[in-house]
Amino acid sequence: MTENNPEIAYLPPGVPPHNHGHTVAAWVTMAGITLGVLVSAWGLVLAASSSAGVVVFVLGLVVVLVSLIVGLVLRNMGLGQKQVEKKAGR
Repeated sequence: MTENNPEIAYLPPGVPPHNHGHTVAAWVTMAGITLGVLVSAWGLVLAASSSAGVVVFVLGLVVVLVSLIVGLVLRNMGLGQKQVEKKAGR
């Protein structure tokens, strides 16, 4: 038997703006990560011939880590993609 109660439908949360990550935080983070990976790759090439390559490799990893932290800081400052607000009670 069917009940006479109305059917309750829940809408999903709204989608974030459709910008494909074209934000200051995204660009700065990806530029830093790319630079860090290139420095680390150069360090791997140098490591085959000298001990300075290990230092350059670690320096590239540090650049990647700093880039991730800077990206998080920029996102928290409001320069990243806007977050969708959730309604209370869900």
